[in-house]
Amino acid sequence: MADIRRLRADDERADVVRVLEEDGAVIIERLFPDDVLARCNTELDPFVADAAPDHQGAFVNPAIAYFFGSQTRHVTGVAGKSHTFAGELMVHPTLLGVCDSVLGDNCVSYILNLAHLLDRGPGSEQQLWHRDELVWVHLPSPHREVQVATMIALVDFTADNGATRIVPGSHRWPADRQPTAGEIAVAEMPAGSVAIYLGSTLHAGGANVTDAEWRRGMHCSYVVGWLRTEENQYLASPLESVRGLPRRSLELLGYGAHDAIASGGGYLGTVELQDPVELIAAGKL
Repeated sequence: MADIRRLRADDERADVVRVLEEDGAVIIERLFPDDVLARCNTELDPFVADAAPDHQGAFVNPAIAYFFGSQTRHVTGVAGKSHTFAGELMVHPTLLGVCDSVLGDNCVSYILNLAHLLDRGPGSEQQLWHRDELVWVHLPSPHREVQVATMIALVDFTADNGATRIVPGSHRWPADRQPTAGEIAVAEMPAGSVAIYLGSTLHAGGANVTDAEWRRGMHCSYVVGWLRTEENQYLASPLESVRGLPRRSLELLGYGAHDAIASGGGYLGTVELQDPVELIAAGKL
């Protein structure tokens, strides 16, 4: 088995970015304290309890349901359901610092792509190997990185309960290359830790071979601000549910404009040709 390099929560951002760019993935152990995790889990517990693992009729097409399998409780639109996530986890300085470094040269601002809780139950099979950036299959290849993805451990991740499988170095591989057993790493990590990986890195949710243990994780990813996101945040996290969040949270949810005029480009996401976040702050939206 391969290894994913691990850093501490107080390590320099430059070291995190260096490892991420070299390997396509890095783990930061115990980035989030226990009290933050407890609040986030408590806010999301009712939604997890109502989630149906078989996903019958729940997704946009049958292929998506097959991809997640029949033993995963799935909670979408988390930013609109957990203020702890939207106000603390999503905007953590370490995660945003990584996005600044990795995505900053390819956009004026980046936004949240999606935030999903994935509670993988006993009997979950390993997902297909995939690269998250292939959602935007029409992008020319090669291209700069357009996505930074994370998996936040809301409980301890182990090899047996379905810890994410990641292939270090695969962000530099040809598109059709598949990993051998010795090239696969298992993102085992204690609760509060986060695995950060590029959109171009091969990975898959692991099989849960336990008898009764559910593996609860938060998949949160960020993309350059000029791409359409997988999750429609304006409906999944409508303004009424996030109005009291900090300005930075609203910007990440897409309520800010992507203003590239100073860079010789155009503007995206305005209302009345103004930045919606400014209109919200002024009480006009």
